[in-house]
Amino acid sequence: MKAYWQKGGKQKRIVIIGAIVILLLLFFLRDDYQPALLFLRKYIFILILSGLFLWFILRKFRATAATGKRVFILLGIVLFFGVGWFIGWKNDMYAYMQTYNVFNNLELVEIDELPLTQNERIQPYNNIVTMAYESIGETQEVSPPQLVRVDSTNQWTMAVQPAKEYSWQRMSDNTEEIFAVASTSPFPRFADANRIPVTFAIGESLAFSRNTYNAVVQRFNFLQLFTLEPSEVFYMKDDSGKWVQVVSLIKWKGFFFPYPSYGGVMIIEPGEHDTSDYIERITIGKGTYVSPEETQKHPFLTRQNTLAESVSRLQAESLQFLGGFTDPLPWNMETAVKIPDLKDDENQQPFVTDFNFSGMTTDAFSGLYHWFGLEPIGEERTSLSFSVLIPADGTDKLYYYNHGAKKEGLAGVSAMPLKVIESKKEYDWSVNKPVEFRPFIKEIAGRKRLFVISTIAAKRDDSKKFDGAATPDLALVDTEYRDVIWVDAKHPSQWETQILAQMGETWQTSENLTNEQLYPTRKDIDVATDSIAISNEIIETISVNKRDSIKNINRRDSLRAAAQRVLDSLN
Repeated sequence: MKAYWQKGGKQKRIVIIGAIVILLLLFFLRDDYQPALLFLRKYIFILILSGLFLWFILRKFRATAATGKRVFILLGIVLFFGVGWFIGWKNDMYAYMQTYNVFNNLELVEIDELPLTQNERIQPYNNIVTMAYESIGETQEVSPPQLVRVDSTNQWTMAVQPAKEYSWQRMSDNTEEIFAVASTSPFPRFADANRIPVTFAIGESLAFSRNTYNAVVQRFNFLQLFTLEPSEVFYMKDDSGKWVQVVSLIKWKGFFFPYPSYGGVMIIEPGEHDTSDYIERITIGKGTYVSPEETQKHPFLTRQNTLAESVSRLQAESLQFLGGFTDPLPWNMETAVKIPDLKDDENQQPFVTDFNFSGMTTDAFSGLYHWFGLEPIGEERTSLSFSVLIPADGTDKLYYYNHGAKKEGLAGVSAMPLKVIESKKEYDWSVNKPVEFRPFIKEIAGRKRLFVISTIAAKRDDSKKFDGAATPDLALVDTEYRDVIWVDAKHPSQWETQILAQMGETWQTSENLTNEQLYPTRKDIDVATDSIAISNEIIETISVNKRDSIKNINRRDSLRAAAQRVLDSLN
């Protein structure tokens, strides 16, 4: 390059123009090469270690004249990288160390009791997707539904956007509508007030600079290009009541085995696609960055669901190190746990659940959490070891309840499908699947009891997705007694009564409960008061009858006197 530069003015102009073009391409196309920068950040320790090894070993190779030694060095290089691949990737040692870093940087809080659940959602994720697609046109699609808090209710929200199969619409159209349906309704309506007209020039399915991923990455500064990556997209109302697009960000931390964490959010305002919007997108991107530390300054982001599920899954998995660094290794595993993923379920844990911490000693907020039910590593062991609650708004804490240490003997999530199937043998289980076993915790019969609630989803043999159900069947499974209670999806207020009617006598016999413990809210019958009331009623009845008898006698005497007077007048 130096020799070319010195040839003359023409060559200098070419070099300058070429450098400017390269710089412009690096600036405008940073969303395209950012995955490569993230790769460097994620594996920086491994890359540096490998680079130093190659530099050292190649120096030895050049300095060695003997052919045998050179062959030995080359075999050493192959052996080094082969062992590294086998241990690091084949046996997941890299993921092992990464998860251990997550564990060491988490604020773990063990709770002594489980919080109650509230605002239970009825329909599972895939049924919501199916019903949404039943309500749109050919050139449209819906973004992945997300469970968020809208005003004071929990709702599934998703954008109606141009379909990926139609390239012209992806380049020319906007996202002009949002579905927002109540998660507590067994029959969510995708019509009227649940279809919100709002225009976004940025969308998950839109093309080029109008794509959400591209627009957000363009907004990053130079350092953020190496540490942040966009994840799930949520649609919710901001503090002014305006609908906004909230993009969850993942931040990579650490040098030795970097790990993902909550990196805040990027807020994208609604608006039309125009020239000024285009210039802003391709130059500095779109969105307002809110760091994890600033989240608490925005009330609509607190007690909300904005945490990437890939982050919360890794945090939940890190509990396998509660017994120490070596506990998850094959010869230990005293407290090693896993997240049970059910093969017939298309939506795996975590399940976003609304928990109520009122009355508990912990300072946790009441709101949305990512819930995990962790089980032992072995396939044949299906007990519930831990209940994990991770704040869905990215609050840097992890709450866990240790069922195993308390020897509660509860059945885990992976044991539930067969229990539901066995309880209704008349069902055609080849086309019906119990899905999404999520927690249902209520204070019944004197103490908190953990159930898991499942929705029965229909699926055709030739379909890749669940087809949904107009009237969902719901099954509650008592994790302690393993019994299945089928409840009416249309009357959630009656579920506790149905549970008590089916399980009450069993609990009373097994736990030696008194009637007062089994029915703590039932009013006792005051026998004395009722006896007095009954006596007064009888006395009143007798008095009324007596008065009626006297009236009848007087009426009879009057008739007799009148008849006698008539006879006397005739005579």
